[in-house]
Amino acid sequence: MATPESESTATGFFAFILRPGSSLHPVFLLAVDCAFAALFVVFVWLAYLTKGNIHFFVLMIIELLLWASMKW
Repeated sequence: MATPESESTATGFFAFILRPGSSLHPVFLLAVDCAFAALFVVFVWLAYLTKGNIHFFVLMIIELLLWASMKW
């Protein structure tokens, strides 16, 4: 069961993220970089486990291009 404090925290977080210009906040950019890095590690690990399945390499390229577009 959610407490009123946790609901207000979640609401405040989404209100902050959805405000114009909030995507330039350093903490938000760090969170995005961490998420993309974690996704890349998952794709590398899955490519290793599947013995070089081409689909994971294509997904890695797509992920890296999306990450680069976010940094641009």
